[in-house]
Amino acid sequence: MARPMRILFLGDVVGAPGRSAVAKHLPALREKYSVDVVIVNGENIRNGSGITPDLLQALRDAGADAVTLGDHVYRDPKITSALEDPSIPVCRPANLSDRAPGKRWVRIAAAAGRPRDVFVTTMLGRIYFPLPADDPFATADRVLKELPEKRPLVIVEAHMEVTSEKAALAHHLDGRVAAVIGSHTHVPTADERILSGGTAFITDVGMCGPCDGVIGRDASRVVHHMTTALPVQYEVSAGEVRVSGVLIEVSSDTGLALKIERVEAGDARKTSTVS
Repeated sequence: MARPMRILFLGDVVGAPGRSAVAKHLPALREKYSVDVVIVNGENIRNGSGITPDLLQALRDAGADAVTLGDHVYRDPKITSALEDPSIPVCRPANLSDRAPGKRWVRIAAAAGRPRDVFVTTMLGRIYFPLPADDPFATADRVLKELPEKRPLVIVEAHMEVTSEKAALAHHLDGRVAAVIGSHTHVPTADERILSGGTAFITDVGMCGPCDGVIGRDASRVVHHMTTALPVQYEVSAGEVRVSGVLIEVSSDTGLALKIERVEAGDARKTSTVS
């Protein structure tokens, strides 16, 4: 029996603070948890929106084995060449149009110490989302049929606004994928669990970035926009920086989850108590 695999998924990396935090903390997290594979959402790394080839390479240099993207996938068009390069482990949301450039899933090949390949794909939500996306349920079914293994080990990112849509996708895929990891809202939830069929799920994994603002953006600018309706150029926040993710332990035999736990690193949280 092959040993279980340990997969670390880190939430949306927001701007330079998030990028620096991942570079600083990921090597230690990888060692502490004996991680086999690291997957990172990089769609907010370019000043809070989008990604460039250089920033993609920075995530890979920091230790990411694969990078996922969401609704800001094409914010910087220079990323298109990397998205279409089969040798670069970065994928766009699978349920965009078939005409949209980029790979709908990536394969992290087994290597020394890694008993199995890992497949990664992302589904965009259709509720309250600006990009027109196809049915994520049907697209996920189609992706699973395309994968070149009979019983693949698959991590699905649910990059969605609405919690119910994420949970519904997880139940739809329960027993067929190792994990459905929610992202996009930048706020970590405390509902990590393994569903009855063996699929790990969390509604949102959180973000890697500054926590003192509004989901990574400067609070004063967001408040100004929301109280005046005037257009404002959002900037990445300063202050406390955290790395948020989940660690999933997966059976190498079944490709299903054995354990899921939240992982955090970075600045000490500012807490208050009432006596």
